[in-house]
Amino acid sequence: MEGPMKELNKLEQLTSNTSSAKSKSVEDSLDSLLQYLQQVQDRLKAGTETQDTFVNLAKTVEARKKDVDDRQKEIYNSLARYGKALDKKFTSSLPLSQPVFDSPEATQALERTIAVHFLRTGQFKVASTFMEECGTGVAPGMESQFIDLHQILLSLRNQDIGPALMWTQTNRAFLQSRSSPLEFYLHRSQFMRLLLASHPPQPLPALQYGRMNFPPFYERHMSEINRLMTCPAYLPLAKLQKSPYADLASPAIHFDLEPMFAKEYCASMGMSRQVPLRVVGDIGGGGALARIEKGRKLMRERKSEWSQTDELPIEIPLPPENRYHSIFACPVSKEQSTDQNPPVMMACGHVIAKDSLQKLSRNGGRIKCPYCPVESSASAGLRVYF
Repeated sequence: MEGPMKELNKLEQLTSNTSSAKSKSVEDSLDSLLQYLQQVQDRLKAGTETQDTFVNLAKTVEARKKDVDDRQKEIYNSLARYGKALDKKFTSSLPLSQPVFDSPEATQALERTIAVHFLRTGQFKVASTFMEECGTGVAPGMESQFIDLHQILLSLRNQDIGPALMWTQTNRAFLQSRSSPLEFYLHRSQFMRLLLASHPPQPLPALQYGRMNFPPFYERHMSEINRLMTCPAYLPLAKLQKSPYADLASPAIHFDLEPMFAKEYCASMGMSRQVPLRVVGDIGGGGALARIEKGRKLMRERKSEWSQTDELPIEIPLPPENRYHSIFACPVSKEQSTDQNPPVMMACGHVIAKDSLQKLSRNGGRIKCPYCPVESSASAGLRVYF
């Protein structure tokens, strides 16, 4: 998805007011034209127009028209490149399935998902317009929660951990239940900023900050706190970057705070770490639909059907960011484990599903491992938790 996403991001920049393109945005060009027309109208009413008024008006209209045309040309060129990138990425067309969103309930669910996507990505004006035109809405308070999220992320981007720290302190019990190191990492970031802020280095403010804020985290982060309090011995920065503590001087300990905070904030709202439509695009549009359609076609040709409604006959590869939990697939039956058919480890250390263990069991409960010569008792199998 790298090629299409790159073109899509460029297209979003071209259609926004914050674009870095050389030409003015369409909205800016039209606004300046309207302002100039208003000025000409005022001069005509006041009788102060000159012979050059209409000549300059024609030149201004032509210049603004050129700005709009240049901007539109950039957008059309990006659209063309985006289409080519999609065609290159997805060599096979998407399957033709029955309409999924015919019912009002399904349509409303889709519209709510799109609205949440806009809010999650910080496009609040677009979300407001979309919900107004569709007549849909989100859960009460969700919009204000996402506004708070993006304000805190903006503060982190500006090297201000204060708002994020207040949130972590308010939600400390929730973060502790998830074993999240977010609050400690915020203090770690501030410690390193203080340590490297002055030239020549003045470690005393950082050490005082550490003594004040690190003690509550010492039990869980003892090793890392010891490293933080020791790294001032390797100042200045050039020396620190060549020391065993070089990772503490990396900008990543500051830049990683934004995605980590967004992940924990959304988890507190009961939402996944990924934005809604990106998951659909990466998994569904990224190959799952084509693979499922191919599997259905092969099954129709062989006149077979899926064995269960809650499983897929083919394996769908997931990108690492969409792997939320471990799944065990039995190497014998190729079925995924469930609570009724959990993974079981035999005496030799190999793991198979419980149903496979029972099917391989001989008279007297003895079982020979299908992967090594060791024999053991089926009753000696230990359930494994992933």
